[in-house]
Amino acid sequence: MAGQPGFFDVDERYAALSAAGDPLERLSAVVDFEIFRPVLDTALARSDCGRGGRPPYDAVMMFRILVLQALYSLSDEQAEFQLRDRLSFMRFAGLALHQAVPDAKTIWLYREQLKQAGAMKGLFRRFDEVLAAKGFLAMGGQIIDATLIAAPRQKLTVEEKATIREGGTPEHWSKAKRAQKDRDARWTLKRGRAKPKSEGHQRQVIQIAVPVFGYKSHIGIDRRHGLIRRWTVTDAAQHDSRSFAGLLDPGNTASRVWADTAYRTKRNLEVLERRGLSERIQFRRPPRRQLSEQQAKANASRARIRSGIEHVFAAQKRRMALFVRTIGLARAQVKIGMANLAYNFTRLAWLSTRAAPA
Repeated sequence: MAGQPGFFDVDERYAALSAAGDPLERLSAVVDFEIFRPVLDTALARSDCGRGGRPPYDAVMMFRILVLQALYSLSDEQAEFQLRDRLSFMRFAGLALHQAVPDAKTIWLYREQLKQAGAMKGLFRRFDEVLAAKGFLAMGGQIIDATLIAAPRQKLTVEEKATIREGGTPEHWSKAKRAQKDRDARWTLKRGRAKPKSEGHQRQVIQIAVPVFGYKSHIGIDRRHGLIRRWTVTDAAQHDSRSFAGLLDPGNTASRVWADTAYRTKRNLEVLERRGLSERIQFRRPPRRQLSEQQAKANASRARIRSGIEHVFAAQKRRMALFVRTIGLARAQVKIGMANLAYNFTRLAWLSTRAAPA
């Protein structure tokens, strides 16, 4: 029929996308997503398709869709629409024009299966093996930090908030309301400093505290390549230092560990000493006193290296616009875990354009 697009027209469109430098095509060239199939098949534990019924969507194709969601901060509904609308998304997912696009409910169910199977750690370990095989070993020591990830704010009464803080559920909530209310996320204050202002001969530093509701992403990266090697997720109110020991990577080839002042606790220093690791945690300023000159110089030196982890958080929060739309800690772990994997994918794509790994 006249005016109907043919195969050659689609090929020309794909060629034009490639010529424009499609970042998703570069990502597909660097990351072999088939390596995740054994982990995904085990997690999904699908029944025998020979019994009849509609065959399930390919596991790796659905995983690629979760990667797209992480890279572009897409809800399930937005992911469905973009897959129908954008050729670059279709090509990345491996969907032909004539193939059916998974709807929002199917995407949600797939992610839910991964949550129930606890598959994120296995997927992360599998990619770690690939990184090692490519020569991107954890080297140069490790940097540890945490950042707040916002979630939709809950509209609750004072009594409901008190009940949830104590680990309970308001008795008057219906089953439907319980399913829609996030009882795992918590409020906390994000503290910072405004730009100093000069008044006369004195410079005043204004302290800022912004309330945030959601979760906290804790990560550890290697200094050499800047890849996420260890991670965990907690509610936003948990102190950074409590996750420190679990973020230490025993596979790192160097002993030094960098972190900010929040991690300088007696317990964490003892953990480092027991494991034979060299601490590079920044010093805290004593109450009503200044740091010694030696400590101030050490902090400045450590901060220059420790700041490398901020590039990870900046990429996830700005470029990837990371936001937890799901409900509950287990789903937040899948959401943030996928963001960590997606970051490593893009980081590997960038590293692959540089010199060969050490």
